[in-house]
Amino acid sequence: MTYSTVDAAPSLSDRLTEAILGIIRERELGPGDAIPSARELAKRFEITTPTIREALRKLEATGAVEFRHGSGTYVGPTINNVVLANPHRPPITKDSVLQLIGARLLIEPAVAAQAAHTAGSAEAGGAVPSLDRLEAAVTNALTPPGGPAFALNFHVELAAASGNPVVEELLASLLKVRVREQQQIRQLYDNRNRDYEEHRAIFEAVQAGDATAAETLTRQHLDHIRVTVEAATFPVDS
Repeated sequence: MTYSTVDAAPSLSDRLTEAILGIIRERELGPGDAIPSARELAKRFEITTPTIREALRKLEATGAVEFRHGSGTYVGPTINNVVLANPHRPPITKDSVLQLIGARLLIEPAVAAQAAHTAGSAEAGGAVPSLDRLEAAVTNALTPPGGPAFALNFHVELAAASGNPVVEELLASLLKVRVREQQQIRQLYDNRNRDYEEHRAIFEAVQAGDATAAETLTRQHLDHIRVTVEAATFPVDS
């Protein structure tokens, strides 16, 4: 594949990022796998190395690739996400946080209901995802803002319990893309015990196969968060 150096820079950069992603897909590389160096890619595409590095920096900004000093370039953690972050997003505002909560209110109550339906299918002998990870994630609510990072996110594990991998990936992608808004939500909604009790109630409804309760409790939980954010004064110190 050869790219003309007279192409407009943004178009060329975009085409190169797609070509690099194509190499990752063709080789079936996953997060942590090494990709060809900028010099190798420049030789392959018959383009200058700085131009390749510009394309790689765009991919790094979205988490699709990552640079390791003295080691090379590797596939990043978001390579399989259905949504990628925009590295040029404006600063967060109360409106942007409320928009995220609004999006979650459209998605997560239905996800919780589906998770309960899926759990309830155990009685019919259907294949049911384990709820162990969801139960383990309940205790994450007790971790204070700024505390140690935890591996399991309750809301992502709730999506996983729905049994639909695309739903899980969609929600995980959304929360990664809007991580700064999520951090603000966690800082503002700082009643750890209440958060824990609400997560626990949702888990128990899912475990019991009660779709109506799971949906209602999830909506109430997100509504509580929305009310807290609406009453907050922005900007909030991080």
